[in-house]
Amino acid sequence: MTCVSPRRLAVALACGLGLSACASLKPKPPVPAAPPAPVITAPPATLPAPPAAKVPAPAKSDCVPKGFPRAPKYPDTDAALRDAGGAADRYQLMAAGRLLRTRRLTDLERVVDACR
Repeated sequence: MTCVSPRRLAVALACGLGLSACASLKPKPPVPAAPPAPVITAPPATLPAPPAAKVPAPAKSDCVPKGFPRAPKYPDTDAALRDAGGAADRYQLMAAGRLLRTRRLTDLERVVDACR
């Protein structure tokens, strides 16, 4: 009985596995040929578009009344809130700003509804 080195045994096993793996692979089917490209013909003659009807632009009218006030100066600006003495002062500034914004939004919605 001869002694086979582990290295030779590993090489023999690797070769045997490699050969048996190659034998089990099936050949791939051939790639089908691409279908022929469609023949492009000249586009069909198109009829000229009918003349567009001219629609007069609506006359511009001012929806906003002339006496509508500009936006007020809101008291809760970033600088005013930073300079406020404490949390209570900041809260009062924000509450006053909210009241002014609510009143302004109500007026703006009334104007927008009248424009529609």
